[in-house]
Amino acid sequence: MREKGLNRDVIKYIAMFTMLLNHIAHVFPLPGTLLRELFIDLGYFTAPVMCYFLVEGYHYTHSKKQYGIRLAVFALLSELPFCLAFTSGGRLSFMGMNMIFTLLLCFLILVAMERIANPFLGKLAVFALIVASVFSDWAILAPLFTILFARAGQEKADVRKAFVIATLAFGLVNFCGGIGYDPLQRNLLFSLGTMIGPALAGFVIVGLYNGKRMEKGRVFSQWFFYLFYPVHLLILGLVRVLCL
Repeated sequence: MREKGLNRDVIKYIAMFTMLLNHIAHVFPLPGTLLRELFIDLGYFTAPVMCYFLVEGYHYTHSKKQYGIRLAVFALLSELPFCLAFTSGGRLSFMGMNMIFTLLLCFLILVAMERIANPFLGKLAVFALIVASVFSDWAILAPLFTILFARAGQEKADVRKAFVIATLAFGLVNFCGGIGYDPLQRNLLFSLGTMIGPALAGFVIVGLYNGKRMEKGRVFSQWFFYLFYPVHLLILGLVRVLCL
């Protein structure tokens, strides 16, 4: 009998696809501004989904130590492809830390929230990790999403509220970033567009996610999700360099 809804792995595959669209739009100039903006906005589906499943995985993993080590290893492996893909011009330069590094910081935030008993020291550690994310992709926002989802737990109403807050926060950050650069109406329209991805992520997780994994191919899926990030960035970066 076919299961209702979408399992975790299917949602992750969707997230990988929308991330690919976003990165293609950032790395290569696409013909038509509307198409480029659509690819970028749909790509914002990925980060909230990754943060949500990071929180879920943190609670269900058999070894938090191995989980953290995997994130650290793939953060290192992804850094050169990340910089190669997003460096403008012909020279390779440091473009900040990649998204898996940000997820590693989010993982450490969960560790701090769980294991530091002293409230002051716990909040201080979380604050320090949030500040450290300033130098990485999805700075501040990914840690905020992670904290929201961790506090929401499994109650759908609380998860829905967390996604609403995350979506509004993302739109507000983009709106504030556009002040002084774009006319008010254009900035508002742009900011609303950026909210499409997080809003869709909330709809999928709250409305369609069935809380299960694929019955077959779990090992393949697990390693595919880790490998896809550096591999697709490496390919995009090499294509970009060859097309210069």
